[in-house]
Amino acid sequence: MFLRVAVRSLLSRKGSAIMTLMAISVAIFVLLGIEQIRQQARDSFASTVSGVDLIVGAKTGSLNLLLYSVFRIGSPTDNISWQAYRDIADSDDIAWAIPISLGDSHEGYRVVGTTQAFFEHFSFGKKRNLAFFEGEAFERTFDAVLGSEVASALGYSVGTEIILAHGLASTSFTKHDNQPFVVVGILAPTGTPVDQTIHVRLEGIEAMHAGGSTVPIGAFAPANAPDTDFSEPDSITAFMLGLKSRMSTFNVQRQINQFAGEPLMAILPGVALSELWQMMSMFENVLRLISALVLLAAVLGMGAVLLASIRERRQEIHLLRMMGASPFYLFCLVEMEAVILCLLGMLLGGVSLYAALSMVGDAVFSRFGLYLDAALLTPEAALMLGAVLLATLAAAAAPSLKMYTSARNIT
Repeated sequence: MFLRVAVRSLLSRKGSAIMTLMAISVAIFVLLGIEQIRQQARDSFASTVSGVDLIVGAKTGSLNLLLYSVFRIGSPTDNISWQAYRDIADSDDIAWAIPISLGDSHEGYRVVGTTQAFFEHFSFGKKRNLAFFEGEAFERTFDAVLGSEVASALGYSVGTEIILAHGLASTSFTKHDNQPFVVVGILAPTGTPVDQTIHVRLEGIEAMHAGGSTVPIGAFAPANAPDTDFSEPDSITAFMLGLKSRMSTFNVQRQINQFAGEPLMAILPGVALSELWQMMSMFENVLRLISALVLLAAVLGMGAVLLASIRERRQEIHLLRMMGASPFYLFCLVEMEAVILCLLGMLLGGVSLYAALSMVGDAVFSRFGLYLDAALLTPEAALMLGAVLLATLAAAAAPSLKMYTSARNIT
């Protein structure tokens, strides 16, 4: 009976009720959407590199090693000898290893020298493997594989010849004109730094540097590189490791950090990524503040609508009082109306967000590497919705008290 009276009262003012409902549903959509994006962004950031147990580089800070090896930001303090890499990669606890050699670029995009193991073992997101949009992995010395953003921005396709430059600047005056590389593959979008990277063989990096010294732009480039074996470089920048057993992670990390041959450092990428994300926690707080302000505006708007409607409901108040309704009953009636609007807004906003995530999830992942899970019933979401309900009751307190006072004045 009580619920039916509240519903009929809202239907009698359906114009303002619908507008209030839409405002609340939009606020819930924004609130849950921002929270979902925040959580998924954190998870996606933490899984920029997935399935890699350890990243090894020269002695430096853990964040610096993470930034230049995964995000291609900054520069290493030193290189690692190839012999040290082989000694560690050939140990019994190691399942696979991915060497990384940095130092060259093309049109401002970083070049990474690596091996076939990169395409076989590197993964991202929730252990998604790299896939090719076009072409295949490199096989010959001067083959190159482009990230999706590189190919799109520069308009390259399979078969395009590219000239690599020494250094990392977008404009370089020392290009390796003596050895052009040929694009043989373009990776599918990942939303990670892989999209902005050019991948070549380690042998190609060595052959390019040994085939003749770098020459200024416009100078005559020498012919072919000398017939020399470049299968083993002198040094590399860093390497990634996959272990046969996760139980041995800390033991292997300790052994690498105490490596006798040269000063090395091994980091757990997940831990380093978490540390880096904590440094960016301000952005999380900004997102939460935006969603809270949107919700506050919607709740206060609902309270204002209910308060303004009290003057229009004097006839309704008279009728209910004549039927024996107490002032407290009318107080609870307004609160019930607010709860109904809030619950309907939660339902409408949640369903709309679920539909939106289901429709755009794949597109967002391919463009930004952000996996948006459509599952909204999380503990965090439940707590937020509970807080919304309490805020609704608080916002409806003013019109409820106004209704209570008006009812008491009617005898």
